[in-house]
Amino acid sequence: MLLTVRDIIKRYPGADPDRPVLNGVSLELAAGETLSLTGESGCGKSTLLHLVGALDGFDAGEIHLDGKPLSGMDDAARAEMRRGTVALVFQQFNLIPSLTVAQNLAFHARLAGREDRDHVAFLAARLGLSDHLHRYPEHLSGGQMQRVAIGRALALRPKLLLADEPTGNLDERTGDLVFEMMVELVRQSGAALFLVTHSSRIADRLDRHLTLSRGRIS
Repeated sequence: MLLTVRDIIKRYPGADPDRPVLNGVSLELAAGETLSLTGESGCGKSTLLHLVGALDGFDAGEIHLDGKPLSGMDDAARAEMRRGTVALVFQQFNLIPSLTVAQNLAFHARLAGREDRDHVAFLAARLGLSDHLHRYPEHLSGGQMQRVAIGRALALRPKLLLADEPTGNLDERTGDLVFEMMVELVRQSGAALFLVTHSSRIADRLDRHLTLSRGRIS
């Protein structure tokens, strides 16, 4: 398994210690598989995604990503994990406004010392961005900005793409187009996809669909 989550417990500081936001969560994700997670607002979906992405720690349980346990990793090891094995796409596009589309696409891969201009050009073409490479984010539509964010993540050639409500800021038609592009590119790359969404319509289009409720997976 590329990802194994076992009996994860996560509490928020200051919250009721007897009601953790994640209370014994377990799941598995194979290489190349796509998985969606739905649940009511505030149930801990994004929290779980952040734990898998090595952005936050947990109170009990274990997460293994690409055969490596996340518990006990120092900040440098977690950062290395995010530069190679896993990449993230958020609802907020988080583009760098002072960089062009081309520079944003290559940014994370360049930081990781893994920039491949041919691969970036391929991603730009598949995402319909080839005619916008010299533009800045402020001149793009929401759908175009999210396509840049997806391309930037995939430019790292990650084994796992984590996507947190990636179409949440887009209208339904644009969101569907962006979603389809993302899934197609993920499948072509051989990466796995773990998607958090509020939309059961989108969730059902992936290989598996799980629901998080009252801190547990169903």
